[in-house]
Amino acid sequence: MMLTMKQKQAVSRQVALRYKKAGKKEKGIILSEFTRTTGYNRSYAARVLRQKAKVKIVRQIKTRGFNVVVFEDGRRKKSKQKRIKAKKYDQKVSSVLKKIWVICDCICSKRLGPFLPTVILVLERFGEIKVDEKTKKKLLKISPATIDRLLKNTKKSYQFKKGFSTTKPGTLLKNKIKIRTFSDWDDLRPGFFEIDLVAHCGEVNAGEYIFSLNFTDVYSGWVEPEAVMGKSQYRVFNRLKKVEQNLAFPILGIDSDNDSPFINAHLFKYCEINKITFTRCRANRKNDQCHVEQKNYSVIRRAIGYNRYDSEEELKIIRELYQNLRLYVNFFQPVMKLKEKTRNGAKVTKKYDKAKTPYQRLLESKSLNQKVKDKLKAQYVKLNPAWLKRNLERLQNKLLKYSALKEKLRRTKIQEKQLKN
Repeated sequence: MMLTMKQKQAVSRQVALRYKKAGKKEKGIILSEFTRTTGYNRSYAARVLRQKAKVKIVRQIKTRGFNVVVFEDGRRKKSKQKRIKAKKYDQKVSSVLKKIWVICDCICSKRLGPFLPTVILVLERFGEIKVDEKTKKKLLKISPATIDRLLKNTKKSYQFKKGFSTTKPGTLLKNKIKIRTFSDWDDLRPGFFEIDLVAHCGEVNAGEYIFSLNFTDVYSGWVEPEAVMGKSQYRVFNRLKKVEQNLAFPILGIDSDNDSPFINAHLFKYCEINKITFTRCRANRKNDQCHVEQKNYSVIRRAIGYNRYDSEEELKIIRELYQNLRLYVNFFQPVMKLKEKTRNGAKVTKKYDKAKTPYQRLLESKSLNQKVKDKLKAQYVKLNPAWLKRNLERLQNKLLKYSALKEKLRRTKIQEKQLKN
């Protein structure tokens, strides 16, 4: 005689209590009896008995400081209520931190953390943020790990494609210009620059297009970007002199790659007359110019990307953009410098110094006189990083719109030619 579903459930509840208390051998015997009675599959029967053996919670009672759980069999379990820790960094801190992070061009927490005391004062002075004393104290004590946690949902990743290398060797003066060695340079004082050209040819390395001349001071990380149409020796040399006019401190040394715009008579004679140490890196060794190569991406490519720029209007926009970019990067973008690198087998451990802006590093330098430092301080007081950031975004959008319009016209001309043919 087959049992009904209700009868099977009643039998299951009764057998489950014996099954829970039984040993391994007894459980096997009980399971065999249960399968014969109910007709269940053995594995399914075991699962039914395990589930039925679980005592259900009837209700939960919350008393002062305790939780009381009442089970189906009448038992009660008393436990202490978990203490909910109050959040130290609330929504106010998160919102202000997010705004500062965006103004600082979304830099990493280890660079942003040490820079917060400085940038908060600057932004308050220009009325860009309003922070109460309680929130400010929290922001000044915040750790890099907490910054990462608070900005976790805000962060966005950017992935750029790689560009072309357009370096062509200049051989005429190569033997006269020494390869850079430690004896030639004094990296412990400002004025020794690595220089490089960044091509803005897009995906087609043909015709004339704009290049960015990148000047990077090894000691401080001070960057001077300049745009030039083409890479003729004369044009590059003229923009180099423009860079010298913008600098608050003198050029003591120049280290270039083996490209023809640098290895030429114009620059060689200029360095000889002005007593500037002129050296070059080894051929096909990018690590020889690691400082400027890093800035090629973090400053130039992040600012104007990998599009093709080849018109006078674009050159004008880029030059205006670079005038804002040099101030924004040098005065309000902290960078870390490698202090020590140790290798233990396959593991490499790197230690960095505290993140500082190039401006702060120049003020700390004992090589610069007070007149130069006062000039930099006077310039710094007038600068608003939020305004510079907004202006950069405006010029970037203008450049992208012009580039898109130019591309649209180019495609229209191609289509018209195809229709005629």
